[in-house]
Amino acid sequence: MSMIRDLRAVVRPSRPAPRKDTGAYDTTRDPATASAVVDCAVYRDGTRIETPKPLTPQEAMRQVRRDGGFVWIGLHEPTEAEFAGIATEFGLHPLAVEDAVQAHQRPKLERYDDSLFTVFKTVHYVDHDQLTANSEVVETGEVMCFTGRDFFITVRHGGQGSLRALRHRLQDDPELLAKGPSAVLHAIADHVVDGYIAVASALQDDVDEVETEVFSPGRGRTPRGTDAGRIYQLKREVMEFKRAVSPLLRPMQLLSERPMRLIDPDIQKYFRDVADHLARVQEQVIAFDELLNSILQANLAQASVAQNEDMRKITAWAAIIAVPTMVCGVYGMNFKYMPELHWRYGYPVIMSITVAICLGIHRTLKRNGWL
Repeated sequence: MSMIRDLRAVVRPSRPAPRKDTGAYDTTRDPATASAVVDCAVYRDGTRIETPKPLTPQEAMRQVRRDGGFVWIGLHEPTEAEFAGIATEFGLHPLAVEDAVQAHQRPKLERYDDSLFTVFKTVHYVDHDQLTANSEVVETGEVMCFTGRDFFITVRHGGQGSLRALRHRLQDDPELLAKGPSAVLHAIADHVVDGYIAVASALQDDVDEVETEVFSPGRGRTPRGTDAGRIYQLKREVMEFKRAVSPLLRPMQLLSERPMRLIDPDIQKYFRDVADHLARVQEQVIAFDELLNSILQANLAQASVAQNEDMRKITAWAAIIAVPTMVCGVYGMNFKYMPELHWRYGYPVIMSITVAICLGIHRTLKRNGWL
Protein backbone atom coordinates (compact mmCIF):
# COMPACT_ATOMS: atom_id res chain seq x y z
CA MET A 1 0.00 0.00 0.00
CA SER A 2 2.86 2.38 0.75
CA MET A 3 4.26 1.86 -2.76
CA ILE A 4 0.88 2.71 -4.32
CA ARG A 5 0.69 5.86 -2.20
CA ASP A 6 4.19 6.84 -3.38
CA LEU A 7 3.17 6.33 -7.00
CA ARG A 8 0.04 8.40 -6.47
CA ALA A 9 2.22 11.15 -5.06
CA VAL A 10 4.38 11.03 -8.21
CA VAL A 11 1.58 11.13 -10.77
CA ARG A 12 -0.79 13.37 -8.83
CA PRO A 13 1.18 16.43 -7.74
CA SER A 14 -0.51 19.62 -6.66
CA ARG A 15 -2.59 21.17 -9.42
CA PRO A 16 -1.31 24.40 -10.97
CA ALA A 17 -3.20 27.64 -10.65
CA PRO A 18 -5.91 28.07 -13.31
CA ARG A 19 -5.03 30.10 -16.39
CA LYS A 20 -7.03 32.00 -18.93
CA ASP A 21 -8.73 30.13 -21.74
CA THR A 22 -6.49 29.88 -24.84
CA GLY A 23 -9.28 29.41 -27.38
CA ALA A 24 -10.06 26.50 -29.68
CA TYR A 25 -8.02 23.35 -29.30
CA ASP A 26 -5.49 22.31 -31.97
CA THR A 27 -3.89 18.94 -32.78
CA THR A 28 -0.42 20.04 -31.71
CA ARG A 29 0.45 21.88 -28.55
CA ASP A 30 1.98 25.33 -28.78
CA PRO A 31 4.63 25.75 -26.07
CA ALA A 32 2.76 28.86 -24.95
CA THR A 33 -0.51 26.94 -24.50
CA ALA A 34 -1.50 26.46 -20.87
CA SER A 35 -2.96 22.98 -21.28
CA ALA A 36 -1.96 19.77 -23.04
CA VAL A 37 -5.62 19.12 -23.91
CA VAL A 38 -5.98 19.41 -27.69
CA ASP A 39 -9.68 18.48 -27.84
CA CYS A 40 -12.40 17.67 -25.35
CA ALA A 41 -15.96 16.86 -26.38
CA VAL A 42 -19.10 15.13 -25.14
CA TYR A 43 -20.85 12.65 -27.44
CA ARG A 44 -24.44 11.59 -26.97
CA ASP A 45 -26.19 9.13 -29.29
CA GLY A 46 -23.22 9.33 -31.66
CA THR A 47 -23.41 13.13 -32.01
CA ARG A 48 -20.97 15.69 -30.68
CA ILE A 49 -22.58 18.15 -28.29
CA GLU A 50 -21.62 21.62 -29.43
CA THR A 51 -20.78 24.19 -26.77
CA PRO A 52 -20.16 27.96 -26.94
CA LYS A 53 -16.58 27.47 -25.81
CA PRO A 54 -14.23 24.50 -25.38
CA LEU A 55 -15.04 22.37 -22.37
CA THR A 56 -12.59 21.47 -19.65
CA PRO A 57 -12.39 17.74 -18.84
CA GLN A 58 -14.12 18.37 -15.53
CA GLU A 59 -16.98 20.26 -17.18
CA ALA A 60 -17.35 17.57 -19.85
CA MET A 61 -17.52 14.82 -17.25
CA ARG A 62 -20.16 16.68 -15.26
CA GLN A 63 -22.29 16.89 -18.40
CA VAL A 64 -21.90 13.16 -19.03
CA ARG A 65 -22.87 12.26 -15.48
CA ARG A 66 -25.88 14.53 -15.69
CA ASP A 67 -27.18 13.82 -19.23
CA GLY A 68 -25.44 10.59 -20.32
CA GLY A 69 -23.16 9.86 -23.27
CA PHE A 70 -19.38 9.78 -23.04
CA VAL A 71 -16.51 12.24 -23.15
CA TRP A 72 -13.50 11.95 -25.47
CA ILE A 73 -10.42 13.87 -24.35
CA GLY A 74 -7.30 14.16 -26.48
CA LEU A 75 -3.95 15.19 -24.98
CA HIS A 76 -0.53 15.74 -26.50
CA GLU A 77 2.56 15.08 -24.37
CA PRO A 78 1.10 16.17 -21.03
CA THR A 79 3.29 16.74 -18.02
CA GLU A 80 2.60 15.08 -14.68
CA ALA A 81 1.06 18.29 -13.36
CA GLU A 82 -1.17 18.72 -16.42
CA PHE A 83 -2.42 15.13 -16.26
CA ALA A 84 -2.90 15.01 -12.49
CA GLY A 85 -6.33 16.68 -12.46
CA ILE A 86 -7.66 14.44 -15.26
CA ALA A 87 -6.31 11.32 -13.53
CA THR A 88 -8.08 12.32 -10.34
CA GLU A 89 -11.36 13.22 -12.06
CA PHE A 90 -11.60 9.91 -13.93
CA GLY A 91 -10.05 7.69 -11.26
CA LEU A 92 -7.21 6.42 -13.48
CA HIS A 93 -4.80 3.92 -11.98
CA PRO A 94 -1.47 5.54 -10.95
CA LEU A 95 0.61 2.89 -12.75
CA ALA A 96 -1.19 3.55 -16.02
CA VAL A 97 -0.91 7.30 -15.48
CA GLU A 98 2.83 6.98 -14.92
CA ASP A 99 3.21 5.03 -18.19
CA ALA A 100 1.11 7.56 -20.10
CA VAL A 101 3.14 10.53 -18.90
CA GLN A 102 6.61 9.03 -19.30
CA ALA A 103 5.94 7.40 -22.71
CA HIS A 104 8.46 5.05 -24.40
CA GLN A 105 6.24 2.11 -23.54
CA ARG A 106 5.88 -1.25 -25.21
CA PRO A 107 2.55 -1.84 -27.03
CA LYS A 108 0.23 -3.54 -24.52
CA LEU A 109 -3.25 -3.92 -23.08
CA GLU A 110 -3.85 -3.71 -19.34
CA ARG A 111 -7.05 -3.85 -17.30
CA TYR A 112 -7.46 -1.66 -14.22
CA ASP A 113 -10.76 -2.03 -12.38
CA ASP A 114 -13.22 0.00 -14.48
CA SER A 115 -10.89 0.98 -17.32
CA LEU A 116 -8.64 -0.45 -20.04
CA PHE A 117 -5.20 0.98 -20.77
CA THR A 118 -3.90 0.40 -24.28
CA VAL A 119 -0.58 1.47 -25.78
CA PHE A 120 -0.09 1.80 -29.54
CA LYS A 121 3.12 2.61 -31.39
CA THR A 122 2.42 4.86 -34.37
CA VAL A 123 4.80 4.49 -37.31
CA HIS A 124 5.38 6.95 -40.15
CA TYR A 125 7.48 6.32 -43.27
CA VAL A 126 10.06 9.05 -43.90
CA ASP A 127 10.38 9.81 -47.61
CA HIS A 128 13.95 9.94 -48.94
CA ASP A 129 15.48 10.36 -52.38
CA GLN A 130 18.19 7.79 -51.74
CA LEU A 131 18.84 5.34 -48.94
CA THR A 132 22.10 6.12 -47.14
CA ALA A 133 23.90 4.78 -44.09
CA ASN A 134 22.28 7.58 -42.03
CA SER A 135 18.78 7.62 -43.55
CA GLU A 136 15.82 7.69 -41.16
CA VAL A 137 13.30 5.36 -42.76
CA VAL A 138 10.62 5.09 -40.07
CA GLU A 139 9.59 7.56 -37.39
CA THR A 140 7.67 6.33 -34.37
CA GLY A 141 5.33 7.90 -31.86
CA GLU A 142 2.89 6.65 -29.24
CA VAL A 143 -0.81 6.80 -28.53
CA MET A 144 -2.03 5.71 -25.09
CA CYS A 145 -5.76 5.10 -24.66
CA PHE A 146 -7.81 4.98 -21.47
CA THR A 147 -11.18 3.32 -22.13
CA GLY A 148 -13.90 3.59 -19.53
CA ARG A 149 -17.66 3.15 -19.40
CA ASP A 150 -18.36 6.81 -20.11
CA PHE A 151 -14.98 8.26 -21.09
CA PHE A 152 -12.18 7.81 -23.59
CA ILE A 153 -8.82 9.53 -23.12
CA THR A 154 -5.96 9.56 -25.65
CA VAL A 155 -2.44 10.64 -24.75
CA ARG A 156 -0.24 11.18 -27.78
CA HIS A 157 3.56 11.42 -27.85
CA GLY A 158 5.67 12.40 -30.84
CA GLY A 159 5.00 14.52 -33.88
CA GLN A 160 3.18 11.76 -35.77
CA GLY A 161 -0.19 10.10 -35.22
CA SER A 162 -2.56 13.06 -35.15
CA LEU A 163 -6.13 11.91 -34.47
CA ARG A 164 -7.97 14.97 -35.80
CA ALA A 165 -8.94 13.38 -39.14
CA LEU A 166 -9.99 10.18 -37.36
CA ARG A 167 -12.20 12.11 -34.94
CA HIS A 168 -13.89 13.88 -37.85
CA ARG A 169 -14.51 10.59 -39.66
CA LEU A 170 -16.09 9.09 -36.56
CA GLN A 171 -18.27 12.18 -36.09
CA ASP A 172 -19.52 11.64 -39.64
CA ASP A 173 -20.70 8.14 -38.62
CA PRO A 174 -23.06 8.67 -35.64
CA GLU A 175 -24.33 5.10 -35.78
CA LEU A 176 -20.85 3.76 -35.08
CA LEU A 177 -19.93 6.44 -32.56
CA ALA A 178 -23.13 5.67 -30.65
CA LYS A 179 -21.49 2.37 -29.60
CA GLY A 180 -19.44 4.37 -27.14
CA PRO A 181 -15.75 4.43 -26.15
CA SER A 182 -15.10 0.91 -27.48
CA ALA A 183 -15.94 2.15 -30.99
CA VAL A 184 -13.29 4.86 -30.64
CA LEU A 185 -10.75 2.30 -29.39
CA HIS A 186 -11.42 0.12 -32.43
CA ALA A 187 -11.15 3.10 -34.78
CA ILE A 188 -7.76 4.06 -33.33
CA ALA A 189 -6.49 0.46 -33.51
CA ASP A 190 -7.64 0.19 -37.11
CA HIS A 191 -6.07 3.57 -37.93
CA VAL A 192 -2.72 2.57 -36.42
CA VAL A 193 -2.65 -0.80 -38.21
CA ASP A 194 -3.58 0.83 -41.52
CA GLY A 195 -0.49 3.00 -40.99
CA TYR A 196 1.56 -0.16 -40.48
CA ILE A 197 0.31 -1.54 -43.81
CA ALA A 198 1.34 1.64 -45.64
CA VAL A 199 4.79 1.63 -44.03
CA ALA A 200 5.29 -2.07 -44.84
CA SER A 201 4.47 -1.38 -48.49
CA ALA A 202 7.00 1.48 -48.63
CA LEU A 203 9.66 -0.60 -46.87
CA GLN A 204 9.12 -3.35 -49.45
CA ASP A 205 10.39 -0.95 -52.14
CA ASP A 206 13.53 -0.15 -50.12
CA VAL A 207 14.27 -3.82 -49.47
CA ASP A 208 13.72 -4.68 -53.15
CA GLU A 209 16.08 -1.87 -54.19
CA VAL A 210 18.86 -3.09 -51.89
CA GLU A 211 18.30 -6.70 -52.95
CA THR A 212 18.55 -5.74 -56.63
CA GLU A 213 21.80 -3.85 -56.06
CA VAL A 214 23.39 -6.78 -54.26
CA PHE A 215 22.28 -9.69 -56.43
CA SER A 216 21.74 -8.24 -59.91
CA PRO A 217 24.78 -7.84 -62.19
CA GLY A 218 25.55 -4.46 -63.66
CA ARG A 219 23.18 -1.56 -62.82
CA GLY A 220 26.22 0.60 -62.01
CA ARG A 221 27.17 -1.56 -59.06
CA THR A 222 30.82 -1.68 -58.02
CA PRO A 223 32.56 -5.09 -57.90
CA ARG A 224 32.51 -4.91 -54.14
CA GLY A 225 28.69 -4.74 -53.98
CA THR A 226 26.48 -2.38 -52.01
CA ASP A 227 27.65 -0.36 -49.04
CA ALA A 228 27.02 -2.56 -45.99
CA GLY A 229 26.17 0.54 -43.93
CA ARG A 230 23.04 1.14 -46.02
CA ILE A 231 21.84 -2.42 -45.50
CA TYR A 232 22.55 -2.31 -41.78
CA GLN A 233 20.72 1.02 -41.41
CA LEU A 234 17.67 -0.38 -43.22
CA LYS A 235 17.79 -3.44 -40.97
CA ARG A 236 17.82 -1.21 -37.88
CA GLU A 237 14.77 0.67 -39.15
CA VAL A 238 12.98 -2.62 -39.83
CA MET A 239 13.76 -3.73 -36.28
CA GLU A 240 12.25 -0.47 -34.98
CA PHE A 241 9.13 -1.21 -37.01
CA LYS A 242 9.07 -4.77 -35.69
CA ARG A 243 9.14 -3.52 -32.08
CA ALA A 244 5.98 -1.56 -32.82
CA VAL A 245 4.11 -4.38 -34.60
CA SER A 246 4.90 -7.66 -32.85
CA PRO A 247 3.91 -6.83 -29.22
CA LEU A 248 0.55 -5.43 -30.38
CA LEU A 249 -0.69 -8.70 -31.87
CA ARG A 250 -1.55 -10.34 -28.55
CA PRO A 251 -3.60 -7.35 -27.24
CA MET A 252 -5.59 -7.26 -30.49
CA GLN A 253 -6.29 -10.98 -30.21
CA LEU A 254 -7.47 -10.52 -26.61
CA LEU A 255 -9.80 -7.70 -27.65
CA SER A 256 -11.24 -9.84 -30.44
CA GLU A 257 -11.56 -13.14 -28.56
CA ARG A 258 -12.11 -12.50 -24.85
CA PRO A 259 -15.40 -10.93 -23.71
CA MET A 260 -14.75 -7.67 -21.88
CA ARG A 261 -17.23 -5.56 -19.95
CA LEU A 262 -16.04 -2.31 -21.52
CA ILE A 263 -16.06 -3.57 -25.12
CA ASP A 264 -19.38 -3.59 -26.96
CA PRO A 265 -20.06 -7.11 -28.38
CA ASP A 266 -20.95 -5.57 -31.75
CA ILE A 267 -17.57 -3.82 -31.83
CA GLN A 268 -15.54 -6.78 -30.57
CA LYS A 269 -15.88 -8.77 -33.79
CA TYR A 270 -14.32 -5.90 -35.73
CA PHE A 271 -11.12 -6.32 -33.71
CA ARG A 272 -10.69 -9.69 -35.47
CA ASP A 273 -10.18 -7.87 -38.75
CA VAL A 274 -7.61 -5.58 -37.12
CA ALA A 275 -5.79 -8.58 -35.62
CA ASP A 276 -5.77 -10.30 -39.02
CA HIS A 277 -4.26 -7.27 -40.75
CA LEU A 278 -1.72 -6.92 -37.97
CA ALA A 279 -0.71 -10.58 -38.31
CA ARG A 280 -0.08 -10.08 -42.02
CA VAL A 281 2.07 -7.02 -41.34
CA GLN A 282 4.02 -8.97 -38.72
CA GLU A 283 4.73 -11.72 -41.26
CA GLN A 284 5.97 -9.09 -43.71
CA VAL A 285 8.25 -7.50 -41.11
CA ILE A 286 9.72 -10.87 -40.11
CA ALA A 287 10.31 -11.63 -43.81
CA PHE A 288 12.03 -8.24 -44.25
CA ASP A 289 14.29 -8.96 -41.29
CA GLU A 290 15.28 -12.41 -42.54
CA LEU A 291 15.80 -11.19 -46.11
CA LEU A 292 18.00 -8.32 -44.94
CA ASN A 293 20.07 -10.80 -42.93
CA SER A 294 20.65 -12.79 -46.12
CA ILE A 295 21.38 -9.65 -48.14
CA LEU A 296 23.88 -8.43 -45.54
CA GLN A 297 25.65 -11.79 -45.46
CA ALA A 298 25.73 -11.91 -49.27
CA ASN A 299 27.14 -8.40 -49.41
CA LEU A 300 29.87 -9.27 -46.90
CA ALA A 301 30.64 -12.42 -48.89
CA GLN A 302 30.96 -10.33 -52.05
CA ALA A 303 33.36 -7.98 -50.28
CA SER A 304 35.40 -10.97 -49.07
CA VAL A 305 35.54 -12.43 -52.59
CA ALA A 306 36.62 -9.04 -53.98
CA GLN A 307 39.40 -8.85 -51.40
CA ASN A 308 40.55 -12.38 -52.30
CA GLU A 309 40.62 -11.40 -55.97
CA ASP A 310 42.72 -8.35 -55.12
CA MET A 311 45.14 -10.51 -53.17
CA ARG A 312 45.46 -12.97 -56.06
CA LYS A 313 46.23 -10.15 -58.48
CA ILE A 314 48.82 -8.68 -56.13
CA THR A 315 50.41 -12.11 -55.68
CA ALA A 316 50.45 -12.72 -59.45
CA TRP A 317 52.16 -9.42 -60.22
CA ALA A 318 54.63 -10.02 -57.38
CA ALA A 319 55.53 -13.36 -58.99
CA ILE A 320 56.12 -11.67 -62.36
CA ILE A 321 58.22 -8.89 -60.85
CA ALA A 322 60.27 -11.44 -58.90
CA VAL A 323 61.93 -12.66 -62.12
CA PRO A 324 63.65 -9.40 -63.18
CA THR A 325 64.31 -8.65 -59.52
CA MET A 326 66.22 -11.92 -59.16
CA VAL A 327 68.16 -11.45 -62.42
CA CYS A 328 69.09 -7.88 -61.60
CA GLY A 329 70.09 -8.95 -58.13
CA VAL A 330 72.44 -11.61 -59.46
CA TYR A 331 74.12 -9.34 -61.99
CA GLY A 332 74.27 -6.49 -59.56
CA MET A 333 76.81 -8.32 -57.39
CA ASN A 334 80.34 -6.88 -57.65
CA PHE A 335 82.31 -10.01 -58.55
CA LYS A 336 85.31 -9.53 -60.87
CA TYR A 337 85.19 -12.95 -62.47
CA MET A 338 81.56 -13.30 -63.36
CA PRO A 339 80.41 -15.33 -66.43
CA GLU A 340 79.15 -13.30 -69.40
CA LEU A 341 80.22 -10.08 -67.70
CA HIS A 342 82.35 -9.00 -70.63
CA TRP A 343 80.36 -10.75 -73.36
CA ARG A 344 79.10 -8.39 -76.09
CA TYR A 345 75.64 -10.01 -76.35
CA GLY A 346 75.18 -10.71 -72.64
CA TYR A 347 72.83 -7.77 -71.90
CA PRO A 348 70.31 -8.31 -74.76
CA VAL A 349 70.29 -12.07 -74.19
CA ILE A 350 69.60 -11.75 -70.44
CA MET A 351 66.92 -9.09 -71.02
CA SER A 352 65.24 -11.24 -73.70
CA ILE A 353 65.23 -14.27 -71.41
CA THR A 354 63.82 -12.19 -68.54
CA VAL A 355 61.01 -10.75 -70.69
CA ALA A 356 60.21 -14.21 -72.09
CA ILE A 357 59.95 -15.71 -68.59
CA CYS A 358 57.74 -12.81 -67.40
CA LEU A 359 55.43 -13.16 -70.42
CA GLY A 360 55.20 -16.91 -69.82
CA ILE A 361 54.26 -16.43 -66.17
CA HIS A 362 51.74 -13.72 -67.10
CA ARG A 363 50.09 -15.97 -69.69
CA THR A 364 49.91 -18.90 -67.27
CA LEU A 365 48.41 -16.80 -64.47
CA LYS A 366 45.90 -15.15 -66.81
CA ARG A 367 44.79 -18.54 -68.14
CA ASN A 368 44.22 -19.69 -64.53
CA GLY A 369 42.14 -16.63 -63.68
CA TRP A 370 44.65 -14.89 -61.43
CA LEU A 371 44.87 -11.82 -63.67
